[in-house]
Amino acid sequence: MPVYGIKVAVAGADSIDYKLPDFELVDQSGQLINNSSLQNKIFVAEFFFTSCPSICPKMQAEMLRFYEKYKDNPEVLILAFTIDPARDSIAKLNDYAHKLNIESSIWHLLTGNKDSIYALAEHFLVSATEDPDAPGGLVHSGNFILVDKQRRLRGYYDGVNEESVTKLLEETDILLREK
Repeated sequence: MPVYGIKVAVAGADSIDYKLPDFELVDQSGQLINNSSLQNKIFVAEFFFTSCPSICPKMQAEMLRFYEKYKDNPEVLILAFTIDPARDSIAKLNDYAHKLNIESSIWHLLTGNKDSIYALAEHFLVSATEDPDAPGGLVHSGNFILVDKQRRLRGYYDGVNEESVTKLLEETDILLREK
């Protein structure tokens, strides 16, 4: 499986694979999620907002497939970053999690500073932006991003396409077998 992102030059060494930067956000339970929370974890990331009138409901239906398969695997997490933190409070994210019937220990609906979340989307190599002409006033990528235990970007999957999400499931199994 490939590693996405530009290789980073390191003084006195060969270049290394791109890794996600450190971040710190809060989930639907008020729990702080940061890089230590992700240690030795494979995770799938997505960008969404709870009032999304377009692709988010279909994305969540597909992500539920992923959740059902890996919810009992302590090596796998789901990180869903809201791109509408002004409206997606911790309480609203908690209500959303209850509607999806998901556990916050596995599927983290994350909120924080809007600029930090939008910058983080860039680090995941996906889009997230305000657009008053778009349904809901926001535009975001519909991709699910697979990240390995070293925080390297390993795959992009169309979150509204069942076949693409099936490939995500298969490639997550491959990463789980890597040592």
